[in-house]
Order: sequence, then structure tokens, then C-alpha cells
Amino acid sequence: MKMLAAQKTLLLLCVGVSLAHDFITSEQFKNIEERLIATEETLKELKRENEALRTITKASRDELESIQAENKAKKVAFSAGLLASGSQQFGPFDTRKTLVYQKIFTNTGNAYDPNTGTFTAPVNGVYCFRFYAHAHPFNQMAVSLHKNNQLQCSVFVLKPETNANGSNGVVLSLQKGDEVCTQLWENSWVFDDENSYTSFSGFLLFSL
Repeated sequence: MKMLAAQKTLLLLCVGVSLAHDFITSEQFKNIEERLIATEETLKELKRENEALRTITKASRDELESIQAENKAKKVAFSAGLLASGSQQFGPFDTRKTLVYQKIFTNTGNAYDPNTGTFTAPVNGVYCFRFYAHAHPFNQMAVSLHKNNQLQCSVFVLKPETNANGSNGVVLSLQKGDEVCTQLWENSWVFDDENSYTSFSGFLLFSL
């Protein structure tokens, strides 16, 4: 508003000078010139203030977006079953295979990738993980949880006479970008169906 008023004043002064040039004294003309100069200085000052306000506004917006992104990153939890539908026996394989859990119950923060079976830590923090595996009779079942390809904990059943289940869990300190997954051992089986006997879950306890 101040800038608009100053611009109007400057315009009126210019028009007035143009119309009254032949009817004013040199002293009056000098006074008008001084007022014009003062108005121009006011305009310059207002422009500087506006630029400072724009800078402050941008910095505040950037800070708010950063806080919102950080708060969003702190909301991390996922849970998934091995099969999205149907039933299947997995294994055996000659080498260890990452289990890809495709039935997503929740994936807040999208840190778990259902295409690879890998959880990637979005922030530095302490996380809790738990996994379950189901075995059919006379089939060895062995599954391990890995952090950055390093084994952390496992479940193992050696050829049970009836159906068997195994579960394990661990609390890990992770850096942003660390990866966690479960792997089926070589020469082992796991089974899953619509009941999601074989599953993988994790969530952020607190950030560091």
C-alpha cells in the first residue's frame, strides 16, 4: 500500500510539473524537485523492504517444508505377507534367496520395497523387525534376517514331522540408507498361502 501511494504521488507530481511548468516560480519548481527526489527514495526503500520480506518468507517456507519432510520420514512402519494370493512352497535353491513379501498390510513411509523384499532406512534411528516362517512336514526350513548383507538372526526347523512355524526378531540401530531383508537358506523351504503364515514386519522406534 505504501509503495502504491508513493507511485501515485510521483505520477501526480510529474503530471503537475508538466502542466504547471510555465506557471510556477523557480523556488516552487525546486520544491517540487525535492519532493520528487524524496518520493523516489521512498520507493527505493519500499523495494528494499519488499525484497527483504520475500527473502524472509522464502526462508520460512523452506524451513517449514524441511520440518514437514522430517516429520513424515519419522513415520515408518511396514508389514507384509509372502504371497499376495494363492498358496506356494518356496525352495529349495542352491544359494540363499531374498524373500520378496508381496501382500502389503501396511507400508507407512514406503521404506519397504515389495519388488525387491528390501527395507531401506529413511532416517537414522532404532528399528524393530520381526519375521515368521512356516514349514511343511519333512522339509527343512531356515530363514535369516540380514542388515547390509550381514546376518543378524535366524529361524531353523530340521524336517519336522508335522507343520511347524518359526519366528524371530531384533532391534537394530540403522543409518539412513541401510538395508534390511530376510533370506531363505539354500536347500530349504518355506510355505505360505492366504493366511500369511510367512511374513515380515518392521517399524521405527525412535530416530537418532
